[in-house]
Amino acid sequence: MRSRVRKFAHVLERFGLALAGAASGLFVAIHVGSSVSALTSQAFLLIMMLGGAIGFYLGIDTPPKLFHPKEAASTRKIDAAELLSAIGTFLATMVAFFSVGVVVLRSEPDIAWTAAIMAGWVLGVAMQIVAGTIARTRV
Repeated sequence: MRSRVRKFAHVLERFGLALAGAASGLFVAIHVGSSVSALTSQAFLLIMMLGGAIGFYLGIDTPPKLFHPKEAASTRKIDAAELLSAIGTFLATMVAFFSVGVVVLRSEPDIAWTAAIMAGWVLGVAMQIVAGTIARTRV
């Protein structure tokens, strides 16, 4: 019984992460769409939300690399999935936070800032997706 509860809790947590990613993507899309008229379509909003949902679902809760004491002492390797996940999550949430600030404060930043926010979002989410894929293929 406890195993079913743990599985349900894990699935619920992952869906919560996906919803947070979708919400973050929505805020970035609203900010970018309000600055770049070519990106005001519903398709753009949907793509940004789906990208965020997939990235946060796969990239935040990555399975850890197995620890081998003999290997760890002789070769100190960086866990690429863990590093990509951490950097991607930080980058995606940071630019989403800035987008929320822009939307709430109704400011109009320079187009270069908007482009940087969009690039940061795409790079961060892509890093999360790659990290989640790496972590799941090695298990």
